[in-house]
Amino acid sequence: MLRLPRFRLLEPRSYGEAAQLLAENGAGALDRSRGTPTLRVMLVAGGTDLFPNMKRRQFTPELLISLARVRDASGIQRNGHLDISAGTTLSAIAQDPGIRERSTALAEAAEVVSTPQLRNMGTIGGNICLDTRCNWYDQSLFWRTAEGFCMKTNPDVVCRVATSSPRCLAVASADTVPALLVLGATVHFEDAEGGRDVPLADLYQEDGIQPMALRQDEVLTDVTLPEADGWRSTYLKMRDRGSFDFPIAAVAAAVRWDGAKVSEARIAITALGSRPQLVADAARPLVGTSLDDVTIALAAEAVHKAARPMDNTSGTISQRKRAALVFTERALRSLRPA
Repeated sequence: MLRLPRFRLLEPRSYGEAAQLLAENGAGALDRSRGTPTLRVMLVAGGTDLFPNMKRRQFTPELLISLARVRDASGIQRNGHLDISAGTTLSAIAQDPGIRERSTALAEAAEVVSTPQLRNMGTIGGNICLDTRCNWYDQSLFWRTAEGFCMKTNPDVVCRVATSSPRCLAVASADTVPALLVLGATVHFEDAEGGRDVPLADLYQEDGIQPMALRQDEVLTDVTLPEADGWRSTYLKMRDRGSFDFPIAAVAAAVRWDGAKVSEARIAITALGSRPQLVADAARPLVGTSLDDVTIALAAEAVHKAARPMDNTSGTISQRKRAALVFTERALRSLRPA
């Protein structure tokens, strides 16, 4: 049985207090005394991903700052746009009638994360900040010690997937992120000095070790989606099993209809690289069309070209790349007017 390492737990009652605790306790400082560098202070919300990682000693923080008791951490509000508090559970998002009707891709993505029990604990903020994954990384400390560490846990080691790569190739696997990308989401962060809003599309970078442009002293507090009038969206996910598993290829698509023509379009992919990404070349040919088969084929080909899977998770490279094309076709066909 894998057990959690020892740690201290603090439970602030506001996001501002959580950010202050991060600043006071040296957020971003590394503990190098336990074999591989690890953050000394970390945030935890639902803990559905962090705690298993801690059991595998991927992280061994001395201090956890829990967001579970933050006031008003959970909630969905509409006021010309959609505001989702970062502590809102994935189950609440999947079951919300308004999200299901108007921001369908997000509800569909939340609904296929892991299992019902974990969706009841896991939060939208935690899913947005989900760590990258890799077959060489997501193993017990015993396995990694015996087989040899990878670049993500030991910067002095070469990438075990591509030995000539100058960067870690661990893969992005958060289900809700591509859905939020095609819905035009913005995220809000707070630190001890104030806050900032960041378009979600600007948050991620092609780096398996540090996949987000997120400072260690700030807390994700809210997600905002613009008005969804005229938009239709969907999310499709490939995984080994019919439930529970992380995606090994996934596509989110959204189109805005103006009469019988598409006025705007967005397509995003995940689990096909170290960051989720909007594929602009796929969305561009859709504008001004009625989503005919030829146009959809052009978009799907652009997604196929943009997909860069590596041999670091389940499924073969060719299988996952092909899935990106097929899922794009299926997604776009489903968004045609009834």
